[in-house]
Amino acid sequence: MMQWLSEWWRGGTAVVEPASARDAARLAQLHGASFAHGWGEGEFESMMSERNTLVHRLRLGRKTIGFAVSRIGADEAEILSIAVDQSQRGRGLSRTLLMTHLGHLAGRGVRTIFLEVEENNQPARRLYDRAGFMVVGRRERYYKQPNGEQLNALLMRRDLS
Repeated sequence: MMQWLSEWWRGGTAVVEPASARDAARLAQLHGASFAHGWGEGEFESMMSERNTLVHRLRLGRKTIGFAVSRIGADEAEILSIAVDQSQRGRGLSRTLLMTHLGHLAGRGVRTIFLEVEENNQPARRLYDRAGFMVVGRRERYYKQPNGEQLNALLMRRDLS
């Protein structure tokens, strides 16, 4: 009873599940709130229609609070974006989302995962480090911020096999 009450108070149990075109507007909203250059609803709809793209949503109760998007090529994939609603960060939900997403990629035959992350984004770096990703490269001044600042990107890799 206490566990049910605790989950109800927090908004429900976190569930990672495939996203659909119906989720495009919410995913665009989450992306825009999380990144300087947010993707639009049409971009999400387009990605979700591609056979080589895997999109999961993170749901808490009835509300979508996060997502993960990867593009698959042969036995490799690139995580294009992961985001969790700012109000829900720091609770371990992004790790649940990431690890479930990686499991689905492995189930599709993916053996190696790549991603890039802004070098100063410490929460994301911790998430990826703890999930077994290793830095394999760096892109200088890759991310351009609205204020004109240019930030470095780290390229990371994880083998699933």
